[in-house]
Order: sequence, then C-alpha cells, then structure tokens
Amino acid sequence: MNIRFYTDPDGDPHIYAHGVGEAEVIEALRRPLERVAGRDDSVVVIDRTRSDRDLKIIFADPTDGDGIFIVTAFDLPDKQLRALNRRLNRRRRS
Repeated sequence: MNIRFYTDPDGDPHIYAHGVGEAEVIEALRRPLERVAGRDDSVVVIDRTRSDRDLKIIFADPTDGDGIFIVTAFDLPDKQLRALNRRLNRRRRS
C-alpha cells in the first residue's frame, strides 16, 4: 500500500511536529484498536504501538486514488485515552 504524508511548508511530514515518526504510523495502521469515519471523508484510527504509545491518526484517500494520505498523527489526549480504555474494557467483558 502506498502511504503518503501531508508535509508542512518546510517539506517535513506534518506528523514530525507532533513527535510522531512514519514507522509508528505504519505500525498503528496494521491492526488498529479502533477505526471510525472522520470529517470530510477522512478516517480516524486509534492504536497502541509496541512502544506503548497511544496514537490518533487521521487519513484520507488521496485524490489520485493510490494508497492513503496521512493528514496528521498525534498522541491520544488523556480524556480520549480514558474513554478508549473504558471501551476496550467493556469489549473484553462481553
């Protein structure tokens, strides 16, 4: 799968501004904990990396239809992390 990243004006992938690397994004996309529809035809993925980092990744289909286009990725905010853990605990009990 072709994965492309949105770049900031300096030419670096935008995810660098959030301290996230490409390898972490690729790892999180393989088997996400959650995947939901986002705004404007985007997709939101939440996953925990092997290094125990909880990431929220927002991506879209590129206009040329080849692969996916990563818009941004960042550490899951505390409030959203607590909500994720509650949902995961409910799923385990079911």
